[in-house]
Order: sequence, then structure tokens, then C-alpha cells
Amino acid sequence: MKVLGVIPARYASTRLPGKPLADICGKTLVRRVYERASLSPILHRLVVATDDERIAHEVRSFGGNCVLTSPDHPNGTCRAAEAAEKEDADVVINIQGDEPFLDPVMIDETASLLSEDGSALSSTLCEPLADPESIRNPNVVKVVMDRFGSALYFSRSVIPYPRVETGVPVYRHIGIYGFRREFLFTYASLPPTPLSAAESLEQLRILEHGYSMKVAVTRGRCGPSVDTPEDLENVRTIFRGMEKE
Repeated sequence: MKVLGVIPARYASTRLPGKPLADICGKTLVRRVYERASLSPILHRLVVATDDERIAHEVRSFGGNCVLTSPDHPNGTCRAAEAAEKEDADVVINIQGDEPFLDPVMIDETASLLSEDGSALSSTLCEPLADPESIRNPNVVKVVMDRFGSALYFSRSVIPYPRVETGVPVYRHIGIYGFRREFLFTYASLPPTPLSAAESLEQLRILEHGYSMKVAVTRGRCGPSVDTPEDLENVRTIFRGMEKE
């Protein structure tokens, strides 16, 4: 099974413009993510998919692979689909470009869900969530699964709602996606859906159109992502501490 890794990297971030080029202790964010992803032994090829020549230039400067894509894509998965059009791959892993502490094992886990289940079209990961503040936080996306490991729903709200205490865990969704190549193109052609728009969650489009998504609880470790200027400063502080060790 040939596995392609794609890191979508858009320049015009609302909360942090130029985010992929943000400096983190001597390396750009896009380089940090690329170097972490390249540690995955399962990837046959890794590319950055961007709409901006400045990002493309940066990726080429450190020897990475880059594909220029349309600036009009509504989300990273559609950008990854364009990047995959000319690539030879059975499975495409959409790797979030704001995860400088990406655990490479998560790439392997996401791909394994598709290799182990021949009927699965897409996949993603989650982790147990216990902190009450995070559970209530709408920026922390939650997921519930059926008994066979397929997603029932993703939400920014608390799911399941603990009306009766049964010990059912709450899971945080981890934004890494695996797609069989042809289904990735199918996803990109699907019209927008109301729940996906209401929650602003691109993965809900899959469920609303009647397709399924496999979900596994990761064995990997999740570090902080970069979404805001405050996040960026937090990540820089962590890297400075790591450099002193």
C-alpha cells in the first residue's frame, strides 16, 4: 500500500496570517511539521500543498516537496485532493499544518485503519478527554463512535451529554485524516452540508452524505497546536525549554 502524506498550508489564516512561515526558535512552523511527519516509516512520499509561493519557496529551501494549489479550496482536505491528483498513492493522509509536535505514530495509525479494514474509506484518531474545561471548550472537538469504531458524530458541544452517569468516556478528536485516494476525490466533489457548516467541521460532510469514518484511540502523544498568536508564544516557550535540556 502506497501512502502519500499531504500537509495543507494556507497563507491567509484569519487568526494568525502567514502562520506556516511563523518562526519557532529558528525553524518555520511548516518546517517543524514537515520534519516530524517525515519520521513516519509508512509514508512513501510527503508533500506540502499550498496556495502561496512564499510558503513553497520556504519548503523548497529545506529540501521538502511542495505542490502549488488553487487559493479557492474551502478546506485542507480539498487542497490535499488537488495535491494528490498527480501522485501515485493508494492512501492519502491529510496532516494538519499547525502541529509542530506531531507524533509520527499517528500517521501510521491513521493509515493502518484503512489497511486493516478493506471496506473503510476514511479514518481519523481521537484521545480520551478528562479535563472539564476542555470538555466544555468549543475549540476542542469531540467525537462519539459506534461499537465497531466508526464515527457517529463530531461536535464542538459536549458529546455524549452526561444526563446519566454511566462512565462513558469523552473523546477529543485529533485532526488527522486518512482517505483512500479515490474517496478523497469523491469527498472534494461532495456539496456542502448543513451540519458541517453549522459546526464548521469539514469531516461532518462525510457523515452527512452517508459515508463512514473509522476512528481509533491513538497511542501517540498530542502536543499543543498553533492557531493564535498566544499559541505561537506558548509553543516557542516549550521549544526553548527543550533546547535547554
